[in-house]
Amino acid sequence: MRVERVVPNLTVEDVRSSVQMHRDVLGWSVVMDHGWIVTLADDQGRQLSIMDRDASAAVNPQVSIFVDDVHEALRRAVAAGAEIVHPLTVEPWGVTRFFYRDAGGSVINMGAHT
Repeated sequence: MRVERVVPNLTVEDVRSSVQMHRDVLGWSVVMDHGWIVTLADDQGRQLSIMDRDASAAVNPQVSIFVDDVHEALRRAVAAGAEIVHPLTVEPWGVTRFFYRDAGGSVINMGAHT
C-alpha cells in the first residue's frame, strides 16, 4: 500500500467564510467543492480541506489519507486493533473510504478514488 496524499481537515461552523479567509491568507484555489467540504490547494499540490459535517459519517475526520489500496489499508487498521468508526463505503462522489480512530482519539479518513 502506498500513501498518495495527506490532507488536514478543519471542522468549522461556516464553511464559506472559512474558505474565503484561507484563500485570502494562503492564496490557494478551490479544487473541490461539495458544499459540506471544500478543498483548497496550491500549485505544488499541498491541500487543506474545510468542512462543517461529513455527508455520510456520524463523525468528522481530522485528516484524510489517500492510498492506492484502501482494502489493504482497512486490513492493516483492523490488524492493528483500530476502532473502525465509519465502515468501508463507496461514496457517490467517487471515493471509497473508511474511518478509524487512532490511539489518541483522532479520526482518520482512509480513502482511494474509486
